[in-house]
Amino acid sequence: MRSSSHRDTLSATDRDMRLPSDVRVSLEFFPPHTPSMQKQLWASIERLAPLNPDFVSVTYGAGGSTRERTHATVLRILQETALTPAAHLTCVGTTKEDIHAIARRYADSGIRHIVALRGDRTSAMPQAHDAYLYAYELVEALCAMADFDISVAAYPETHPEAESPQADMDNLQRKIDAGAKRAITQFFFDTDAFLRFRDALHARGLHVPLIPGILPVTNCSRTLAFSKRCGTHVPAWIRTMFEGLDDDPETRKLVAASIASQQCRTLYHHGVRRFHFYTLNRADLTFAICHILGLRQKHKEAT
Repeated sequence: MRSSSHRDTLSATDRDMRLPSDVRVSLEFFPPHTPSMQKQLWASIERLAPLNPDFVSVTYGAGGSTRERTHATVLRILQETALTPAAHLTCVGTTKEDIHAIARRYADSGIRHIVALRGDRTSAMPQAHDAYLYAYELVEALCAMADFDISVAAYPETHPEAESPQADMDNLQRKIDAGAKRAITQFFFDTDAFLRFRDALHARGLHVPLIPGILPVTNCSRTLAFSKRCGTHVPAWIRTMFEGLDDDPETRKLVAASIASQQCRTLYHHGVRRFHFYTLNRADLTFAICHILGLRQKHKEAT
Protein backbone atom coordinates (compact mmCIF):
# COMPACT_ATOMS: atom_id res chain seq x y z
CA MET A 1 0.00 0.00 0.00
CA ARG A 2 1.13 3.53 -0.70
CA SER A 3 1.69 6.22 1.87
CA SER A 4 0.64 9.83 1.49
CA SER A 5 4.23 10.88 0.78
CA HIS A 6 3.56 11.28 -2.95
CA ARG A 7 0.29 13.18 -2.56
CA ASP A 8 -0.40 15.71 -5.35
CA THR A 9 3.08 17.26 -5.35
CA LEU A 10 5.91 17.19 -7.86
CA SER A 11 9.47 18.37 -7.60
CA ALA A 12 10.51 21.52 -9.44
CA THR A 13 12.33 19.32 -11.97
CA ASP A 14 9.18 17.23 -12.55
CA ARG A 15 7.03 20.32 -12.96
CA ASP A 16 9.39 21.69 -15.59
CA MET A 17 9.64 18.47 -17.55
CA ARG A 18 7.39 18.25 -20.58
CA LEU A 19 5.70 14.90 -20.79
CA PRO A 20 6.61 12.65 -23.72
CA SER A 21 4.07 11.76 -26.38
CA ASP A 22 2.95 8.41 -24.91
CA VAL A 23 -0.14 9.89 -23.25
CA ARG A 24 -3.42 8.47 -24.58
CA VAL A 25 -6.87 9.81 -23.89
CA SER A 26 -10.52 8.94 -24.28
CA LEU A 27 -13.42 11.37 -24.10
CA GLU A 28 -16.95 11.26 -22.74
CA PHE A 29 -19.94 13.19 -24.08
CA PHE A 30 -23.66 13.17 -23.33
CA PRO A 31 -26.43 13.09 -25.96
CA PRO A 32 -27.89 16.57 -26.60
CA HIS A 33 -31.60 17.29 -26.28
CA THR A 34 -31.85 20.72 -27.91
CA PRO A 35 -30.60 22.06 -31.27
CA SER A 36 -28.19 24.44 -29.53
CA MET A 37 -26.74 21.61 -27.43
CA GLN A 38 -26.45 19.50 -30.57
CA LYS A 39 -24.41 22.26 -32.19
CA GLN A 40 -22.19 22.58 -29.12
CA LEU A 41 -21.60 18.84 -28.99
CA TRP A 42 -20.48 18.58 -32.60
CA ALA A 43 -18.30 21.64 -32.32
CA SER A 44 -16.61 19.96 -29.35
CA ILE A 45 -16.17 16.66 -31.21
CA GLU A 46 -14.64 18.44 -34.20
CA ARG A 47 -12.31 20.40 -31.92
CA LEU A 48 -11.09 17.34 -30.01
CA ALA A 49 -11.01 14.76 -32.82
CA PRO A 50 -7.51 15.82 -34.04
CA LEU A 51 -6.12 14.70 -30.68
CA ASN A 52 -6.77 11.13 -31.89
CA PRO A 53 -8.51 9.77 -28.77
CA ASP A 54 -8.65 6.00 -28.25
CA PHE A 55 -12.44 6.22 -28.19
CA VAL A 56 -15.25 8.63 -27.44
CA SER A 57 -18.12 7.45 -25.25
CA VAL A 58 -21.71 8.67 -25.13
CA THR A 59 -23.70 8.41 -21.91
CA TYR A 60 -27.03 6.66 -21.48
CA GLY A 61 -29.78 7.83 -19.13
CA ALA A 62 -31.09 5.64 -16.32
CA GLY A 63 -33.82 3.32 -17.52
CA GLY A 64 -32.95 4.13 -21.13
CA SER A 65 -34.22 7.70 -20.83
CA THR A 66 -31.79 8.87 -23.52
CA ARG A 67 -31.83 5.64 -25.55
CA GLU A 68 -32.63 7.07 -28.97
CA ARG A 69 -30.44 10.15 -28.53
CA THR A 70 -27.55 8.03 -27.37
CA HIS A 71 -27.89 5.67 -30.33
CA ALA A 72 -28.24 8.53 -32.83
CA THR A 73 -25.16 10.29 -31.45
CA VAL A 74 -23.02 7.15 -31.44
CA LEU A 75 -24.13 6.22 -34.94
CA ARG A 76 -23.36 9.69 -36.28
CA ILE A 77 -19.87 9.57 -34.74
CA LEU A 78 -19.32 6.22 -36.44
CA GLN A 79 -20.60 7.37 -39.83
CA GLU A 80 -19.29 10.93 -40.01
CA THR A 81 -15.93 10.83 -38.21
CA ALA A 82 -12.84 8.64 -37.99
CA LEU A 83 -13.35 8.27 -34.23
CA THR A 84 -14.18 5.02 -32.43
CA PRO A 85 -17.50 5.49 -30.59
CA ALA A 86 -18.40 3.69 -27.36
CA ALA A 87 -22.04 3.46 -26.31
CA HIS A 88 -22.98 3.47 -22.64
CA LEU A 89 -25.59 0.88 -21.72
CA THR A 90 -27.29 0.57 -18.34
CA CYS A 91 -29.45 -2.34 -17.24
CA VAL A 92 -31.35 -0.89 -14.26
CA GLY A 93 -35.06 -0.49 -14.98
CA THR A 94 -34.81 -2.31 -18.32
CA THR A 95 -35.82 -5.86 -19.22
CA LYS A 96 -33.33 -8.37 -20.52
CA GLU A 97 -35.27 -8.52 -23.77
CA ASP A 98 -34.90 -4.78 -24.28
CA ILE A 99 -31.19 -4.91 -23.42
CA HIS A 100 -30.66 -7.68 -25.97
CA ALA A 101 -32.50 -5.68 -28.64
CA ILE A 102 -30.39 -2.59 -27.96
CA ALA A 103 -27.15 -4.61 -28.04
CA ARG A 104 -28.11 -6.31 -31.31
CA ARG A 105 -28.92 -2.91 -32.78
CA TYR A 106 -25.46 -1.65 -31.85
CA ALA A 107 -23.77 -4.77 -33.22
CA ASP A 108 -25.72 -4.57 -36.49
CA SER A 109 -24.69 -0.90 -36.83
CA GLY A 110 -21.01 -1.78 -36.45
CA ILE A 111 -20.68 -0.38 -32.93
CA ARG A 112 -18.55 -2.77 -30.90
CA HIS A 113 -17.40 -0.80 -27.86
CA ILE A 114 -19.90 -0.80 -24.99
CA VAL A 115 -19.52 0.83 -21.58
CA ALA A 116 -21.58 -1.60 -19.49
CA LEU A 117 -23.11 -0.12 -16.33
CA ARG A 118 -25.74 -1.07 -13.83
CA GLY A 119 -27.06 2.49 -13.66
CA ASP A 120 -28.37 4.48 -10.72
CA ARG A 121 -31.46 3.17 -9.01
CA THR A 122 -34.05 5.68 -7.87
CA SER A 123 -37.17 5.31 -5.73
CA ALA A 124 -39.27 6.46 -8.69
CA MET A 125 -37.87 3.72 -10.94
CA PRO A 126 -39.43 0.30 -10.37
CA GLN A 127 -37.18 -2.66 -11.04
CA ALA A 128 -38.11 -4.19 -14.38
CA HIS A 129 -39.27 -7.79 -14.39
CA ASP A 130 -36.67 -10.21 -15.72
CA ALA A 131 -33.85 -7.65 -15.64
CA TYR A 132 -30.11 -7.81 -15.10
CA LEU A 133 -29.52 -6.65 -11.56
CA TYR A 134 -25.78 -6.08 -11.73
CA ALA A 135 -23.28 -4.84 -14.28
CA TYR A 136 -21.35 -8.12 -14.30
CA GLU A 137 -24.52 -9.89 -15.48
CA LEU A 138 -24.80 -7.35 -18.28
CA VAL A 139 -21.15 -7.94 -19.23
CA GLU A 140 -21.71 -11.70 -19.36
CA ALA A 141 -24.77 -11.25 -21.59
CA LEU A 142 -23.00 -8.87 -23.97
CA CYS A 143 -20.00 -11.20 -24.30
CA ALA A 144 -22.34 -14.06 -25.19
CA MET A 145 -24.09 -12.01 -27.86
CA ALA A 146 -21.23 -10.56 -29.94
CA ASP A 147 -17.56 -9.71 -29.99
CA PHE A 148 -18.04 -6.52 -27.98
CA ASP A 149 -15.15 -4.54 -26.52
CA ILE A 150 -16.47 -3.83 -23.03
CA SER A 151 -15.50 -1.16 -20.51
CA VAL A 152 -16.89 -0.99 -16.97
CA ALA A 153 -16.90 1.48 -14.10
CA ALA A 154 -14.58 1.50 -11.08
CA TYR A 155 -14.72 3.54 -7.88
CA PRO A 156 -11.40 4.49 -6.24
CA GLU A 157 -13.26 5.88 -3.21
CA THR A 158 -15.81 3.02 -3.11
CA HIS A 159 -19.28 3.01 -4.65
CA PRO A 160 -21.69 4.72 -2.23
CA GLU A 161 -23.95 1.64 -2.16
CA ALA A 162 -21.14 -0.87 -1.54
CA GLU A 163 -21.03 -2.57 1.85
CA SER A 164 -17.26 -2.05 2.04
CA PRO A 165 -14.22 -1.31 -0.14
CA GLN A 166 -13.58 -5.06 -0.22
CA ALA A 167 -17.11 -5.76 -1.48
CA ASP A 168 -16.75 -3.03 -4.08
CA MET A 169 -13.47 -4.53 -5.31
CA ASP A 170 -15.13 -7.97 -5.40
CA ASN A 171 -17.78 -6.52 -7.68
CA LEU A 172 -15.19 -5.03 -10.01
CA GLN A 173 -13.42 -8.38 -10.17
CA ARG A 174 -16.71 -10.05 -11.17
CA LYS A 175 -17.06 -7.58 -14.04
CA ILE A 176 -13.52 -8.23 -15.21
CA ASP A 177 -13.92 -11.99 -14.88
CA ALA A 178 -17.11 -11.71 -16.93
CA GLY A 179 -15.17 -10.26 -19.85
CA ALA A 180 -14.59 -6.52 -19.35
CA LYS A 181 -11.42 -5.31 -21.09
CA ARG A 182 -10.83 -2.13 -19.07
CA ALA A 183 -12.20 -0.13 -16.14
CA ILE A 184 -12.85 3.62 -16.20
CA THR A 185 -13.01 5.28 -12.82
CA GLN A 186 -15.49 7.67 -11.34
CA PHE A 187 -13.95 11.14 -11.26
CA PHE A 188 -11.77 11.82 -8.22
CA PHE A 189 -9.44 14.50 -6.88
CA ASP A 190 -7.45 12.49 -4.33
CA THR A 191 -4.60 11.05 -6.38
CA ASP A 192 -3.54 8.74 -3.56
CA ALA A 193 -7.00 7.16 -3.54
CA PHE A 194 -6.56 6.16 -7.17
CA LEU A 195 -3.03 4.82 -6.62
CA ARG A 196 -4.09 2.76 -3.60
CA PHE A 197 -7.01 1.39 -5.61
CA ARG A 198 -4.68 0.48 -8.49
CA ASP A 199 -2.34 -1.28 -6.06
CA ALA A 200 -5.23 -3.27 -4.60
CA LEU A 201 -6.38 -4.27 -8.07
CA HIS A 202 -2.89 -5.47 -9.01
CA ALA A 203 -2.58 -7.33 -5.69
CA ARG A 204 -5.51 -9.46 -6.84
CA GLY A 205 -3.69 -10.29 -10.03
CA LEU A 206 -5.99 -8.09 -12.11
CA HIS A 207 -4.02 -6.09 -14.66
CA VAL A 208 -6.63 -4.78 -17.07
CA PRO A 209 -6.17 -1.08 -17.86
CA LEU A 210 -7.50 1.13 -15.07
CA ILE A 211 -8.21 4.50 -16.64
CA PRO A 212 -8.62 7.49 -14.32
CA GLY A 213 -11.69 9.62 -14.97
CA ILE A 214 -10.75 13.31 -15.00
CA LEU A 215 -13.35 16.02 -14.44
CA PRO A 216 -12.21 19.61 -14.97
CA VAL A 217 -14.10 21.66 -12.36
CA THR A 218 -15.54 24.97 -13.51
CA ASN A 219 -18.50 25.19 -11.13
CA CYS A 220 -17.30 24.30 -7.65
CA SER A 221 -20.68 24.37 -5.88
CA ARG A 222 -22.24 22.11 -8.49
CA THR A 223 -19.29 19.74 -8.32
CA LEU A 224 -19.53 19.61 -4.52
CA ALA A 225 -23.19 18.63 -4.71
CA PHE A 226 -22.55 15.96 -7.34
CA SER A 227 -19.50 14.64 -5.50
CA LYS A 228 -21.54 14.17 -2.35
CA ARG A 229 -24.03 11.98 -4.20
CA CYS A 230 -21.37 9.77 -5.76
CA GLY A 231 -19.01 9.55 -2.79
CA THR A 232 -16.13 11.58 -4.23
CA HIS A 233 -14.05 13.57 -1.74
CA VAL A 234 -13.32 17.17 -2.73
CA PRO A 235 -10.24 18.41 -0.83
CA ALA A 236 -10.55 21.72 0.99
CA TRP A 237 -7.74 23.22 -1.09
CA ILE A 238 -9.85 22.86 -4.25
CA ARG A 239 -12.68 24.79 -2.65
CA THR A 240 -10.18 27.46 -1.63
CA MET A 241 -8.94 27.77 -5.21
CA PHE A 242 -12.42 28.81 -6.37
CA GLU A 243 -13.21 31.25 -3.56
CA GLY A 244 -14.39 34.63 -4.84
CA LEU A 245 -14.79 33.44 -8.44
CA ASP A 246 -18.55 32.90 -8.57
CA ASP A 247 -18.95 35.76 -11.04
CA ASP A 248 -15.70 35.20 -12.91
CA PRO A 249 -16.14 32.22 -15.28
CA GLU A 250 -12.99 32.93 -17.30
CA THR A 251 -10.74 32.73 -14.25
CA ARG A 252 -12.59 29.62 -13.08
CA LYS A 253 -11.68 27.94 -16.37
CA LEU A 254 -8.02 28.83 -15.92
CA VAL A 255 -8.05 27.43 -12.39
CA ALA A 256 -9.84 24.29 -13.57
CA ALA A 257 -7.27 23.64 -16.30
CA SER A 258 -4.43 24.13 -13.80
CA ILE A 259 -5.91 21.71 -11.26
CA ALA A 260 -6.75 18.97 -13.78
CA SER A 261 -3.43 19.18 -15.65
CA GLN A 262 -1.50 18.97 -12.37
CA GLN A 263 -3.59 15.95 -11.36
CA CYS A 264 -2.79 14.25 -14.67
CA ARG A 265 0.91 15.08 -14.44
CA THR A 266 1.08 13.60 -10.94
CA LEU A 267 -0.64 10.43 -12.15
CA TYR A 268 1.70 10.28 -15.13
CA HIS A 269 4.72 10.28 -12.85
CA HIS A 270 3.22 7.27 -11.10
CA GLY A 271 2.92 5.27 -14.29
CA VAL A 272 -0.47 6.33 -15.66
CA ARG A 273 -0.51 6.78 -19.43
CA ARG A 274 -4.22 6.77 -20.25
CA PHE A 275 -6.80 9.33 -19.13
CA HIS A 276 -10.57 9.55 -19.62
CA PHE A 277 -11.98 13.07 -19.71
CA TYR A 278 -15.54 13.94 -18.73
CA THR A 279 -15.88 16.78 -21.23
CA LEU A 280 -19.42 17.93 -20.33
CA ASN A 281 -19.72 18.49 -24.10
CA ARG A 282 -17.21 21.33 -23.97
CA ALA A 283 -13.88 21.22 -25.76
CA ASP A 284 -11.92 24.17 -24.41
CA LEU A 285 -10.71 22.81 -21.08
CA THR A 286 -10.07 19.27 -22.28
CA PHE A 287 -8.13 20.52 -25.30
CA ALA A 288 -5.99 22.81 -23.12
CA ILE A 289 -5.26 20.06 -20.58
CA CYS A 290 -4.31 17.59 -23.32
CA HIS A 291 -1.99 20.19 -24.83
CA ILE A 292 -0.29 20.63 -21.45
CA LEU A 293 0.10 16.84 -21.23
CA GLY A 294 2.00 16.83 -24.52
CA LEU A 295 -0.74 15.78 -26.94
CA ARG A 296 -0.61 17.72 -30.17
CA GLN A 297 -3.15 18.09 -32.92
CA LYS A 298 -2.59 15.76 -35.86
CA HIS A 299 -2.42 17.99 -38.91
CA LYS A 300 -3.12 16.61 -42.36
CA GLU A 301 -0.03 16.51 -44.54
CA ALA A 302 -0.05 18.81 -47.55
CA THR A 303 -0.57 17.06 -50.86
